[in-house]
Amino acid sequence: MNEQRRAPRKRPDYSVMVTDSISGQPLGHLGNLSSNGMLLIGQRVPRNEAVYQVTLPLPRHDGTASTIEIGIQEQWHEPAATPGQTWAGYRIIAIGTADATQLEHWLQQG
Repeated sequence: MNEQRRAPRKRPDYSVMVTDSISGQPLGHLGNLSSNGMLLIGQRVPRNEAVYQVTLPLPRHDGTASTIEIGIQEQWHEPAATPGQTWAGYRIIAIGTADATQLEHWLQQG
């Protein structure tokens, strides 16, 4: 399988729940994140090419967290190794300037 990612992804070192902004329901746990996409591990199977508006917390160096809001579109999904879970890849299709700045800062943290 050829690598199709355009940006390196970072795994969080803590549990991050990604929430659907419209329904308020959890979409899944963040597996990894880049400036243009993410992997979610969840219990729901997303619709092909579904679009979601989501929020997720990103920690700061001072121990607090800020929440960013982004628009994502499902690119692929498959059953995870754990029964009842699904892995899903999403492309970021919308992000505000301030949230993009916070995301880039988080990605650059060691």
